[in-house]
Amino acid sequence: MKVDVLLGLQWGDEGKGKIVDVLAPRYDVVARFQGGPNAGHTLEFDGIKHVLHQIPSGIFRDKTRNVIGNGVVLDPIVFKAEIEKLQKYHLNVKGNLFISKKATLIIPTHRLLDQAQEKAKGDDKIGSTLKGIGPSYQDKIGRQGLRVGDVLSPNFREKLKKLVDLHLEILKAHDLVFNWSELEGQFLEAIEFLKEFKLIDSEYFLNKELKAGSRVLAEGAQGSLLDIDFGSYPFVTSSSTVSAGACTGLGVAPCHIGEVYGIFKAYSTRVGSGPFPTELINEEGEAMRKQGNEYGSTTGRPRRCGWIDLPSLKYSIMINGVTQLLMMKADVLSIFSRIKICTQYKLNDGTLTDQVPYEQIHANITPVYQEVKGWNCSLKGLVEQNLPMELQNYITFLEKALEVPISLISTGPDRTETIHRFRHPA
Repeated sequence: MKVDVLLGLQWGDEGKGKIVDVLAPRYDVVARFQGGPNAGHTLEFDGIKHVLHQIPSGIFRDKTRNVIGNGVVLDPIVFKAEIEKLQKYHLNVKGNLFISKKATLIIPTHRLLDQAQEKAKGDDKIGSTLKGIGPSYQDKIGRQGLRVGDVLSPNFREKLKKLVDLHLEILKAHDLVFNWSELEGQFLEAIEFLKEFKLIDSEYFLNKELKAGSRVLAEGAQGSLLDIDFGSYPFVTSSSTVSAGACTGLGVAPCHIGEVYGIFKAYSTRVGSGPFPTELINEEGEAMRKQGNEYGSTTGRPRRCGWIDLPSLKYSIMINGVTQLLMMKADVLSIFSRIKICTQYKLNDGTLTDQVPYEQIHANITPVYQEVKGWNCSLKGLVEQNLPMELQNYITFLEKALEVPISLISTGPDRTETIHRFRHPA
């Protein structure tokens, strides 16, 4: 069998959590392959809203096994709190959740380093979530990090102290107030909690599942335009958010990759700093934010909003090898009588391009728009056959421009508010 990959094509917050929850019944295994508690995957059903940060979004499906892969950075304190929030739903978490021994641990000093580094950047800050993601990946690449498997070592405390001492030495240069004894106590308590779960060699586990014929869905976090290599550097995350990251983040070979589901909003949003060519800093942008409830599920920060950006979407589709597109939040655009679509960029020298330029930070990119008529009506309860003609025209326009079929339309946050089109995912 193949590993299907589900990822975001914009700057994150596209609605991956909902779609994993919708698709999970068709898969035996859902596996997160990168990121950490900086992710916020929101699921809504039965009138209840859930936000998952590190746990795969298939956890609410009884028959789905969930894997936290080796490419993830795991904060045991956040993990413990997340599990405790799920207890009231009586899920078989300990039976259906597996954690890679090779996943990197976030320790409390990583969060402190994150704060110190972001503060030191001043006006050049990148908009970090301050969850310790960057420093933990730095330690991983620097070959001095701790991994989940280390918690089983008899000298784990010694390994922890060695890394903490390195961090505390760096933190001496920064004016941060913290109680290490208290932070260490919380961390060690969370480590003991973590040890109650199934800590596995996930690469063997997943390849065995594939050989046995199991269907595996790889769940990405953040978005392709935040990828460490291909995003709007340096305003990016610290991991590989593209489809290739599923191979390194789970230990599966490229030949095992099947469908690549690319999720995008019917418009664009971004949290934090960084280039955003179609951003609307006006009443339209504020209306979009209010209608879409565009506030970060992890940070609570208001998201920047703007019209859909086809050059960046084409770029993400190319990098990921997307085979199916899933369009989210079509309902949000129902408030607009006219909708703009960015089809090209106009650069400083007057050049028109549909490619994402290397220099995005200081380049004066002007979006070139085509305008279409909006549908100006509620999409609640509609099926594909009843979609307003204006929305059907919008979908057709996008499919023609992007050259990939849109196989799913989300018309609301609940798992039931989903329209599967002519080509059914999975």
